Amino acid sequence: MGGSEEALRRIVDDLAAGRVSADDAFAALKTLSDEDLGFARVDHGRAARNGFPEVIFSEGKKPEHIAAIAKALLARGANLLATRADAAAYEAVRSVAPDAVYHADARCITVQRHAPPYGRGRVAVVSAGTADHPVAEEAAVTAEALGNRVDRHYDVGVAGIHRLLSRLADIRAADAVIVVAGMEGALASVVGGLVDKPVFAVPSGVGYGANFEGLATLLAMLNSCASGVSVLNIGNGFGAGYIAATVCRQLHPDPDSRP
Repeated sequence: MGGSEEALRRIVDDLAAGRVSADDAFAALKTLSDEDLGFARVDHGRAARNGFPEVIFSEGKKPEHIAAIAKALLARGANLLATRADAAAYEAVRSVAPDAVYHADARCITVQRHAPPYGRGRVAVVSAGTADHPVAEEAAVTAEALGNRVDRHYDVGVAGIHRLLSRLADIRAADAVIVVAGMEGALASVVGGLVDKPVFAVPSGVGYGANFEGLATLLAMLNSCASGVSVLNIGNGFGAGYIAATVCRQLHPDPDSRP
């Protein structure tokens, strides 16, 4: 579970057992809400509400601001995931968290200081070609950071469909499938027609001129004839990894959770 959820339960238990007063419990609960850093409001209660701590979208933020947000999240016991991060952002985060790891291909930063919540799911990330690798890796790193096993099946596009079919048994074993493709986006429909699991399709933005930087792929995926295919925005590997992790959380709930 996230650090804020653990803290929330501890406050409630202490109040119920008479170890703290109502005023002290109220004061402690306020610390689990937003923390105003001046340039950002850090949402410490998100794990208790949504199951996963706040994730930092790094693009457009100053490195020192990213580091300050990371420090605030880590101080409350949360693991850290920052997406769309460059090397400067990583160096800034590493100055406050030396154990930070930079996933260059995914452009993600992670800090894992305790077992992620609901860590029993299995996600398959399937990509069409090597040019789709950055988006696929963002999806994979996100799903892993949120506590799931990830099986990567890369460069298995429809131009050589035998490559996909040779991986089909492993893909079918997953709880959720993420498909990343560019060009005409056909891979999502093919996979959707071969598995009985939810498929989350992500247009990578890769393609020649008429692809319109992923717009043609997006429209093709939205018009998929395969049932069970849901489509994310262009390049949104993070969104696919997050929603796949949410599916896994429902299938493999935390045995220690309380209603």
